[in-house]
Amino acid sequence: MTVRYSFDSYLTMYVERGRQGRLAPGQFERIAKALADPRRFELLEAIASSDECPFKGLCEDFPVSKATISHHLKELVQAGLVDSEREGQFVNTRVRRDVVRAYATELVRRVASAREKTG
Repeated sequence: MTVRYSFDSYLTMYVERGRQGRLAPGQFERIAKALADPRRFELLEAIASSDECPFKGLCEDFPVSKATISHHLKELVQAGLVDSEREGQFVNTRVRRDVVRAYATELVRRVASAREKTG
């Protein structure tokens, strides 16, 4: 039996029919804060390198405690960047590529508009 869960109930994206998703209010800032930590960014890259990444594999790949990995995953989930899925005693994670794309789009938009204001 597969059970999906998340650590919070943030609405992470708005999706209008026929349009790309937009980040929910405050989501851009949550993602930026989550990605500001280099270890968290490394975890996101490791998770993105495969379709599903088991928690056990992350613990083996990173020289930190399981509690630290768990904390970083919680932050990535709260930012909406990662989904976690429990299958029995195992937890698998996967990157929400739609959220990553929406974040990148918003980042480019904000940087471009800041440049237009100063230029």
